[in-house]
Amino acid sequence: MSDDIENNHITIVPTQSRQHAHPTAAAAVGDTMLTVRRTLSIRAPTVPPSARLPIEFRTLSLHLERGQSRTSPTSNNGKTPKATVKDLSDLNWHRISIDEALRRLAVAPKTGLEAAQAQRRVARFGANQISPPPSRRLRKVISWVFGGFGSLLLAASFVCFLAWKPLGNPNPQASNLALAVVLLVVVFLQAIFNAWQDFSTSRVMASIQGMLPADVVVLRDGVQASIPAASLVPGDLVHVVMGQKVPADVKLIEVSGDLRFDRSVLTGESEPISGRLDKTNDNILETKNIALQGTLCVSGSGLGLVFQIGDNTVFGRIAKLSSAATASMTTLQREILRFVVIIASLALLVAILIVILWAVWLRRSHPNYINTPSLLIDVVSVMVAFIPEGLPIAVTLSLAKVAHTLSKHKVLCKSLSIVETLGSVNVLCSDKTGTLTQNKMHVEDIAIYDTTYHVSTLCEQVESAPPSVAENLRQLPTVSAICNAAAFEGSPSDSRRNIIGDATDSAILKFADDVTSSDTLRARWRHVHKVPFNSKTKFMLTLSEAVPPTDQTGPLPAPLASWDSFAPGDLLLCVKGAPDVLLTRCTHVIASGNDRPLNLTYAARQRIVAVQEQWAAQGRRVLVLARRVVARDLLPMEVDPYAEGFDELIDSLNSELIIVGLVGLIDPLKPDIPDTVRICRGAGIRFFVVTGDHPATAVAIAAQAGIISNPATVHRASDLVDRISAQETEKEKDEAEAMATGELSEQEAPQSIVITGAELETLTSEQEDILCAYREVVFARTTPEQKLRIVRSLQARGGVVGVTGDGVNDAPALRAADCGIAMGSGSDVAREAADMVLLEDFSAIVVALEYGRLVYDNLKKTILYLLPAGSFSELMPILLNVLIGVPQMLSNIQMILICVATDVLPALSMCLEPPESGLLSRPPRNVRKERLANSRLLLQAYGLLGIIESLCAMAMSFWYLQRNGVPFSSLALQFGNYPAALTNDLLYEAQSVYFFTLVVMQWGNLLSTRTRRSSIFQQPPTWGVNRAVIPAAICALLIGLFFCYVPVLYVLSVLWACSRLVELIYVVSPLLSHHVFQTSNIPAEHFFIPMAFALALIV
Repeated sequence: MSDDIENNHITIVPTQSRQHAHPTAAAAVGDTMLTVRRTLSIRAPTVPPSARLPIEFRTLSLHLERGQSRTSPTSNNGKTPKATVKDLSDLNWHRISIDEALRRLAVAPKTGLEAAQAQRRVARFGANQISPPPSRRLRKVISWVFGGFGSLLLAASFVCFLAWKPLGNPNPQASNLALAVVLLVVVFLQAIFNAWQDFSTSRVMASIQGMLPADVVVLRDGVQASIPAASLVPGDLVHVVMGQKVPADVKLIEVSGDLRFDRSVLTGESEPISGRLDKTNDNILETKNIALQGTLCVSGSGLGLVFQIGDNTVFGRIAKLSSAATASMTTLQREILRFVVIIASLALLVAILIVILWAVWLRRSHPNYINTPSLLIDVVSVMVAFIPEGLPIAVTLSLAKVAHTLSKHKVLCKSLSIVETLGSVNVLCSDKTGTLTQNKMHVEDIAIYDTTYHVSTLCEQVESAPPSVAENLRQLPTVSAICNAAAFEGSPSDSRRNIIGDATDSAILKFADDVTSSDTLRARWRHVHKVPFNSKTKFMLTLSEAVPPTDQTGPLPAPLASWDSFAPGDLLLCVKGAPDVLLTRCTHVIASGNDRPLNLTYAARQRIVAVQEQWAAQGRRVLVLARRVVARDLLPMEVDPYAEGFDELIDSLNSELIIVGLVGLIDPLKPDIPDTVRICRGAGIRFFVVTGDHPATAVAIAAQAGIISNPATVHRASDLVDRISAQETEKEKDEAEAMATGELSEQEAPQSIVITGAELETLTSEQEDILCAYREVVFARTTPEQKLRIVRSLQARGGVVGVTGDGVNDAPALRAADCGIAMGSGSDVAREAADMVLLEDFSAIVVALEYGRLVYDNLKKTILYLLPAGSFSELMPILLNVLIGVPQMLSNIQMILICVATDVLPALSMCLEPPESGLLSRPPRNVRKERLANSRLLLQAYGLLGIIESLCAMAMSFWYLQRNGVPFSSLALQFGNYPAALTNDLLYEAQSVYFFTLVVMQWGNLLSTRTRRSSIFQQPPTWGVNRAVIPAAICALLIGLFFCYVPVLYVLSVLWACSRLVELIYVVSPLLSHHVFQTSNIPAEHFFIPMAFALALIV
């Protein structure tokens, strides 16, 4: 037979299942157990695939669906590669018939592949194994070393080595060698801090292989054989049995009636799905005629046709995406990169100018002034002068300190720089249930038709009503108990029993149990079939049979009434769900004052809707409960509940329902939510609600939280009118972008709007522009893919978007957001997808927001502190040395000492500054316009502080020379022809004067720049405010004294030496000081005069 195998295609649409059951339980079958671990640490070297893979699964599914409509399948941050989406969308194995699939793979259904065929295909397709990702260790090391300023500093060190030898021969200068070594040390230190900051990267592939089976049973040459799973090839017929993981992507060609697969490894949800022979969904990730590699068979058996193996399987593609670690840059990383580019460009520009001046002018006019080694050292000096070598250390330690502080407030950050991103967020899209509310629901109101009751009132009515009315009143609590996924824990005799289940089902079950014993009600019925609640259908359905079977003479079990026609063998179908979904399936309604159900006319339906709207406006979640009797003749006697097509049959029976009542549930707001929303809105953040609830319920909760200011004036989708003229459209786009970035005021922007997911799908691009300009938005009845679309739309219009969520289906939106925030009580998948986890109260987001803005403020202060002395004032001696021929008043080693020694501790102390008053009353920064190093900061650093410090230091050093017989006039324009009185020792002393003038003046710079809006009196550098400022300034001076006064220490040590080793150390130390560090001791007045200059900077 032919081995030609065509390329075949899959089309994927959004996932359609989000169960109410807890998604992170352990699923055990036989000896196989999949356990989802919780990963809440800031740095987790190994991430469990069961938490990471569902994120990629959900995101791929949503991208493919949006790719078929108007949204590009590639996210703004590049987290999902377009190529992967396209490859998956080109497959179609789930759509073609079984015969067509067998024909394409050239395999006989009765005999399977021949041995020769299998060998050829192994050679062609390779082993059925997922390739481990490249380690990329070398790439990481290179990025640590060459990242930021590392490449420039490493190049500068190499140049210094060249200037020492061979270009420095025959008299190489030790100072050049020392400078090269010091630069290497600086590069090494920066690499260590870069590695530390990058250490939070997660890996998945280490445990992927353990999720696949070792051996499988296949049909080859007409006989069954057990072979290693790695030997599978496309076209193999593999047997799938209970307890076994699916070894490859297979198309099911034979299934038993009870075949079920647990796809939690991919979807994060443990509800098993059945195996079918025909396509049930256009999405290969949801259709039931495809068994995906890595999923677990929990019951039944089947035969599958392998069509994809190894890296080409859906599991393999997702595993590769999970291990790719292609996270986008945060806002802070982008700002630091921009700053590095600016500084590097300035350094290269000045260095090139110096080389041009030397080549065109100095080399010809003053050939003995600057030789080639000296020119190289001057170029290195420019690099050293421009680059604030202490900045990477300050950035890393600042972020680490903030992350540590947040961890004390139960906020965990997965990466250090994500903290600043939260500080830049201008739109926060929050889930409702479990985030804004306590997720502790209780039934507040119930309604039979349009008559409302409290729970206690209903109990009284049941007891006092006539039997014909009482049996109707009992139907609501009975259906509430039967159509329910929650269950009591423990025996009925326990006085206090916990309820296991989600908040909604638990509240309804408790209501039913308060009216009458739910255990008694449930004992009379046995479930034949169950359709769990999901976010697509928005209802739960159960099909039950009576236990024991009823007869014609005995009493009917509740909720059946005397007017029901219920024969032996008939079934009871109960439904619970959203009124707007189920009302169209209902034909009758039970009324409290009537013996028999009423026809559900239009007028009757409007009366029910009025109750729903009234409750929803009060913040209730409203559910309708309905039932019907299913006659046995509607179900074939031989039908198997596990058989193919049974779900479709049940869906057709989900009609002609009788409404037994409505329940109104309250999920109270968390106590801290109103204050949290008020603070966030005061900080200029637009706080949106994205929920699956009814619009009226969502608006009511949003109003209680302070997200909606006036519920009476909320706009609807009909208010989003398209602009006609192109000019108006462009203006609207500008307004939308201005709103997204916080440039429009409260008065200029539209106020409030509520819009449903269905309405969102109908909006034009112009209407989306208008929508994104509203200050207060409630998105109701939304699906996970619509939540992802909302995030993308806001980002496309300039918004920095934060998203909160706790469910599996929230993972794509959490990952797509600039800052994904998961609740600690949420699913593992949501926490893995998020950038930040709130372990306890939602109000902790205020602390994270404040510290996110504080990081940016303090880094701005740090840069402003580092640039004047560590950049501009170091550059001036080089420029004057080249342009007017005076000696260089600051040695290269002293430049390094300022950048990596004397300036580092004060810079780090700035990172410990507490928030200034009013930090959360400012609008978030515009990430497109407000830069970490903008023109205003550079002007202040270079044009004001830098000029003042360099002029004062230059004046002090030349004054010192003049006092020692070397006036400035004898140095200017001399280009090396200096008087004999200018000895090396005198030059070292003058350079030390310049050095200490800068060190002391930086005290004034430190105290003046440590606050941006407050005065030194409002935020003094005291022990209670910032205990590190004064000690850091003193340590900076002590470090400088250490390098300049080593000879003095030598003299003292000789007097008190106790061993020859100490004497040897201090004999060498003065040589190191004068000839290598090029420093010297200076008169005392040169410490006190700069203090006056520093005081002037403060004033």
